Amino acid sequence: MTIRPATASDYGPIARLLDAAFGRPDEARLVAALRSGKAMAREWVLANDKEEIRAYLALVHMVEPRGWYALAPVAVAPGSQGLGLGGRLIHAALEVVEGPVVVLGEPGYYTRFGFSVGRAANLVSPYPLDVTAIYEPDPSGPPPLLRLVYVPAFGA
Repeated sequence: MTIRPATASDYGPIARLLDAAFGRPDEARLVAALRSGKAMAREWVLANDKEEIRAYLALVHMVEPRGWYALAPVAVAPGSQGLGLGGRLIHAALEVVEGPVVVLGEPGYYTRFGFSVGRAANLVSPYPLDVTAIYEPDPSGPPPLLRLVYVPAFGA
């Protein structure tokens, strides 16, 4: 399996993967809106030897704070779930990220990658803080006390 940046020729297979992984078209529509709104910072896929995309991850620019990212979505093809593919993509993304990353999701899953719900507790967010976690390349100092503003596609 190979991790690589997503290309335009991957967009159709990524949409199908998102539909299959989430069981609805919402995430594929979100990704298309993020692309068209120029909000994507990075997109990665994990492909097998036949170049079939088995997992996908996106990092999206936050409106505020500047230089922060949202991790959304992470998806693994149903037949490949439970094999650690999503985790491989998350590790790869966090190795190269230049700023803090916010994620909405199951805290028990994301804390194993260095995300912290506790350090996100002082953030002001339009989403519930009990499922908001932050990854900071340098978590020294007090937890951030900032307002999170996501790109409009997240609210659509």
